[in-house]
Amino acid sequence: MPLRLEANWNNIYFNVADFTKRAYGTNFVEVLRVQIHANCRIRRIYFCDRLYSDEELPAEFKLYLPVQINRNS
Repeated sequence: MPLRLEANWNNIYFNVADFTKRAYGTNFVEVLRVQIHANCRIRRIYFCDRLYSDEELPAEFKLYLPVQINRNS
């Protein structure tokens, strides 16, 4: 799966059911383990039944980007 990350924080949405169907030709059942390597910072991992919009997510699941202040004005 090709993946491109920008500098700073990124949101990654990974459809496990679709990936399992395409890669292995079978249905996704459950996640037994998640392995995270030490060379990255993870704020949160969560599983859901569908992709939710930002308005539907609880505040603690949202990613608030820093506000850029224009000092030339």
